[in-house]
Amino acid sequence: MGKKVIIIPTYNEAQNIAPIIRRVRVYDKDSSILVVDDSSPDGTARIVTGMMTNDNKISLLLRKGKEGLGKAYLHAFKEVLMKNETEWIQTLDADFSHDPKYLPAMSKASNDADVVIGSRYVLGGGTSGWPFWRRFLSKFANFYCKVITGMPVSDTTAGFYLMRTKFMREAGLDNITSNGHAFQIELKYRLWKKGARIVEIPVVLPDRNLGKSKMSKGIIGEAVWAPWKMRLNKLI
Repeated sequence: MGKKVIIIPTYNEAQNIAPIIRRVRVYDKDSSILVVDDSSPDGTARIVTGMMTNDNKISLLLRKGKEGLGKAYLHAFKEVLMKNETEWIQTLDADFSHDPKYLPAMSKASNDADVVIGSRYVLGGGTSGWPFWRRFLSKFANFYCKVITGMPVSDTTAGFYLMRTKFMREAGLDNITSNGHAFQIELKYRLWKKGARIVEIPVVLPDRNLGKSKMSKGIIGEAVWAPWKMRLNKLI
């Protein structure tokens, strides 16, 4: 595959950022890594800066403050897309929700796809350590989004995916207003509407190992309305 950038958004991930980058390098020694940090008060950015001295393919995008996952990703996407040599963008959470061991399989699947999603809801995928209520809510939310939007995707809220930049450039990123889980849904919807071939491969997502969950009622509420907004407003 062509040049790839792995984007890792962070906010207060000082406990996780060095271990996750080291684990990425076990499975992917060549790709660039861009950490986009929303000025974490716990010193996440300082740790990344220290790691940059030993790995010249690590870079840091330091933002002014916490604005949410969607805005952080959009900022990072725009930075990467300005460099025309990048052909692929990989998203990855810092908290070990997304195990880098799946990176080689995702890269292999990209031979026949434009978007590769690490999916909990295809055969072989799943979750580990999640309470029943969380598994039920997640499965229902994804079924809900799939039915309303018509997307042929089982894990619409997945945050672990690989995208061909050609389609990202055509997807109208400047018009995305969603954040949180709704951002994940809207981005996939836009890529699909532009004709991107989407493939899902099975992954197992564990509960968070370290740090604090950033889920909120606002994030959940936005995700409930987002599919209707896409369908009724004919987003694209």
